[in-house]
Amino acid sequence: MYEQFFGLQKNPFVMSPDPGFLFLTVRHREALAGLTYAILGRKGFVVLTGEAGTGKTTLLSTILQSIPASRAHFSFVLNPTLTPAEFLELTLMDFGITEVPSSKAQRLMLLQQFLVDAHKQGKVAVLIIDEAHKLGADVLEEIRLLTNFETSEGKLLQIVLAGQSELSNLLKREDLRQLRQRIAVRLSVQPLSENEVEQYVRHRWLRAGASQQLPFRAEAITRISTWSRGIPRVVNAICDNALLLAYGAGESSVGVSEILEVVADLDLLDGSNGFSRPGSPYSIAAPQRSPSEYLPPQAAGWEQTPLRGVDRDLPAKPRLSLLTRWAVRLGLAPST
Repeated sequence: MYEQFFGLQKNPFVMSPDPGFLFLTVRHREALAGLTYAILGRKGFVVLTGEAGTGKTTLLSTILQSIPASRAHFSFVLNPTLTPAEFLELTLMDFGITEVPSSKAQRLMLLQQFLVDAHKQGKVAVLIIDEAHKLGADVLEEIRLLTNFETSEGKLLQIVLAGQSELSNLLKREDLRQLRQRIAVRLSVQPLSENEVEQYVRHRWLRAGASQQLPFRAEAITRISTWSRGIPRVVNAICDNALLLAYGAGESSVGVSEILEVVADLDLLDGSNGFSRPGSPYSIAAPQRSPSEYLPPQAAGWEQTPLRGVDRDLPAKPRLSLLTRWAVRLGLAPST
């Protein structure tokens, strides 16, 4: 919507996991290399963990694109909240097997034959499970048993479990110790540091084919880093809405006032977006000042009842949503 106004070829802050926008921090680079090594090296089991929104799915999508079809077969399970029978059925279907028998024994024989054939062709069969922290213990046990498909040269099925930090706690359960023992590679990604947030925003801006300079002022970047707590998904949401706000106002740059309007609309002003991990060396400390100190004197449209974390009253005026204010500025809606 604002792409032409800012000289962009496409939206730089889309929320979908686009490998074309992949920004590699040291930890993301290590995770990408580790995934490639574990899959092509037929290590069997690899676990990838990270807070919500830190780029795990983007890394997995990158793996799907970077390993050619001539070298691998992929089955990508995006919704793991299934019964063991449903999980096995979905795995077979995503490997391209259309006629799935109803008998579990026949399904396992069919999968074994598929894996053996792939191995003979010199291909790696890879099962990727996203949101793996939501897997039930019965499905995890089913997954463990799939690792029994092997030859003297290595595992016939490579399994990637990707999930939030809860996955690590889940795998510590005593009844899952056999599964835990089979994990060959453990990888993790972390939120961006303050410097990395600026690099991340600039990286996506350039990847979007920008013909103009980055419109975010230095102080705006600092606020983005603070309120996003280094979570790329939240950075995207803040930047996208801030650009929309600036476009609606006809402004060619984004300052602190736009960022504060956006974080209020996204309900981030209390500094608790629920994504940061306490004590993480990569997380950004919560703001030490009250959010009200960041507000410009001319800020309008706030309720008199203080927002969470705001310790002084603001002008008593019904607060319009970001999209409504944007529509008002474009003349698409009345101002009252």
